[in-house]
Amino acid sequence: MTITDIGCCGAYCKTCPAYAGQTCKGCKIGYENGARDINKAKCRIKLCCMARHHQSCADCRDYDSCATVQEFYHKNGYKYGKYRQATQFIKGQGYDAFLEIADKWKNAHGKYGKIE
Repeated sequence: MTITDIGCCGAYCKTCPAYAGQTCKGCKIGYENGARDINKAKCRIKLCCMARHHQSCADCRDYDSCATVQEFYHKNGYKYGKYRQATQFIKGQGYDAFLEIADKWKNAHGKYGKIE
């Protein structure tokens, strides 16, 4: 488990079968060495996160006022709220604490035990 297993939006990619099978590189892998071209990326969250050299939106000082990420988190669907919760957890507890919990999940989101 590494920080590259966390999507810019707070999704935990390591649990995804496509990511594990290397048919998906998540939103980070390949840009650092030029294997992927950031100019071809369509995700506005990824583009912003990568341009600012953040690991995730949790690192951004503009997080609370960012229309892009807040719009994403308020889409219909349970997972979007969970990704928001992950980002807020990382902001408060850090990446190491998040990875320790997330490594036990079976999905791109999960429970935080006593913290929830």
